[in-house]
Amino acid sequence: MRVAIVGDPVEHSLSPVMQNAAFASGGLKWEMIRVRVPAGGGADVINRVRAGDFAGLAVTMPLKEEAARSVDDLDAASTRLRSVNTVVGIGSGHARGLSSDGAGFVNSLSAQGIALTGARVHLLGAGGAARSIVAALGAIDGCEVTISNRTHSAAEAAAELSGSAQAVVADNLPDAVASADIIVNTTSVGMGSDADAGLVPLPVELIASHHVVADIVYHPLTTALLSSAAIRGAQTVDGLGMLVHQAVLQCEAWTGFTPDPVAMRSAAEAELGRRSG
Repeated sequence: MRVAIVGDPVEHSLSPVMQNAAFASGGLKWEMIRVRVPAGGGADVINRVRAGDFAGLAVTMPLKEEAARSVDDLDAASTRLRSVNTVVGIGSGHARGLSSDGAGFVNSLSAQGIALTGARVHLLGAGGAARSIVAALGAIDGCEVTISNRTHSAAEAAAELSGSAQAVVADNLPDAVASADIIVNTTSVGMGSDADAGLVPLPVELIASHHVVADIVYHPLTTALLSSAAIRGAQTVDGLGMLVHQAVLQCEAWTGFTPDPVAMRSAAEAELGRRSG
């Protein structure tokens, strides 16, 4: 059986490395390949699932919303988000869309013993990743979410995905962070090149030892934000955890097999190490 990671670009995606390690760990004769599909190609690649060319897809930008419009039905999270990151062939020429990003984030924290029930969470950023996390946190009893973003209207739109979330303006950021238990960076600040890797998405003096600080950026694995948070005594969670745990849920959706996240993370870390030389 074959699945694909689709989007543009896909050349540097870690999904094939993780999923092929997952399949091998379960003795499954499955394979994930990369297929570059530019914007506008979402419906065509969903039809390849209906035709049986692929048993499923991992969907990345810029196809997440296209895929949501093209599948035959959606899970609850994808319905709210109007976006999918997973497509599953369900027989009879049908394809189902799922969203595993938010649940993957929740599971990555749970794997480190971090409780979200009754927690106060502040999200930095209001893009697609933030929206998926807000939707997932909204299903957790007593979890209160605040969101800050350079464009306040985007924060307000993200907050609408959860009855317990609210957008905060820049002037109120210090109070929102101070009252939070968990701070989550969902922006790209700190990602990539040496020039950008030293950047942080909020004043580090706002971070205290009682905070858990999570960053969804995984390249570099230890961002400047996480380094600063550790110095200030906070517990930290790197972005590879979310990537791995959402991939676990994808593998389950396609195959019915629950892979070992440790094996998937080890494969991803080895690939990141190879790329960094």
